[in-house]
Amino acid sequence: MATRPIGIIMNGVTGRMGLNQHLVRSILAIRQEGGVPLPDGERLLPDPILVGRSESKLRDVARAHGIERVSTDLDACLANPADEIYFDATTTPLRAANLRRAIARGKHVYCEKPLATTTADALELAGLARRRGVKHGVVQDKLFLPGVLKLRRLVDSGFFGRILSVRGEFGYWVFEGDWGPPAQRPSWNYRKEEGGGIILDMFAHWRYLLDHTVGAVTAVHCLGATHIPERVDERGRRYAATADDAAYATFLLRRAEGEVIAQLNSSWAVRVYRDELLQLQVDGTLASAVAGLRDCKTQRRAATPRPVWNPDVPNPVDFHEQWESVPDSGEPDNAFKTQWVLFLRHDAAGEPFPHDFHEGAKGVQLAELALRSWVERRWVDVPPLPSPPDPLSVPERGDVLSSPSPSDPESGTDGPAAAC
Repeated sequence: MATRPIGIIMNGVTGRMGLNQHLVRSILAIRQEGGVPLPDGERLLPDPILVGRSESKLRDVARAHGIERVSTDLDACLANPADEIYFDATTTPLRAANLRRAIARGKHVYCEKPLATTTADALELAGLARRRGVKHGVVQDKLFLPGVLKLRRLVDSGFFGRILSVRGEFGYWVFEGDWGPPAQRPSWNYRKEEGGGIILDMFAHWRYLLDHTVGAVTAVHCLGATHIPERVDERGRRYAATADDAAYATFLLRRAEGEVIAQLNSSWAVRVYRDELLQLQVDGTLASAVAGLRDCKTQRRAATPRPVWNPDVPNPVDFHEQWESVPDSGEPDNAFKTQWVLFLRHDAAGEPFPHDFHEGAKGVQLAELALRSWVERRWVDVPPLPSPPDPLSVPERGDVLSSPSPSDPESGTDGPAAAC
């Protein structure tokens, strides 16, 4: 079977997320499988070049994984016609400028979320990509998690009856850096002036997850917080945390059968007492489901227990035993890799890829409006964005149904995309 190489400029893959999820578990895993099969029988074989500011770190990564090409000159990489795709996993404040440069050079562009720091910049990028005629996409990995895929199948099948509400919990304790284990996240995540904050980070996820699993987001009420006001950075220096490390939000979702209320808590200052770091519960008139990253459990109306409030005796009901596991439909693959395969087939064979820059702009919009809700202490409507720049955006499930960071953003720190 013939193979066809495709050059991919990978910027920002010395950080945890870029390295582990995008390089090792996606691009290199695809190479080990012999490439991506195309409709004409060929296989598309990614040929990555690693780009960043620290040549030594790039060479360390390349050596460890058998990669031949590295560079600290992004413009020279963008000038090479053999490298068709530009991928960006740098910090959020750098992303829009990098993508503009790549689009201007005619590269197809794929990037981590959030797409930009403002809705205006995100929509501008979508427009630039359309006018230049390049393909464009943004990472929406949560849609491809096994637990979420099971939940989507239940929603599509009408399993819940009329959906009433969604409850979600995301987060874990990120160590402060002044004792014990090292912090799991880079210090710039906690500096607003460097693009940090859990709202800008996680609400891009919540937008596509709610839109394409339950119903279109139409309004948001959000309260943010900086629970840990001081942390210690990678060099052992104390610094003031100026960005939000937690957010408590309520959303209104539109579905054909009526409005749905969704509540999502996001926190880097919470200790975990649940099965997974992300847990979503959907309640409907006929059934309920609880989904995590990999598993999904359901309880039908007939199996619902009948508890009676009585604080004077031990609880006689085991509330877990009436829940049933949703079976796997096959061996799950890595969510990031799954989306990479879709984007590569989109690039090489023109197959549909709905996770475009217009979809990415919706996530930025929700984060902006949530921040406004927090400041103004009120509900804020989420209006439709201007028409998408191309016809590839999927319908929402409710319808038819700035300045560079002073830290080293391209050499060993994750952007907000590395939330989980």
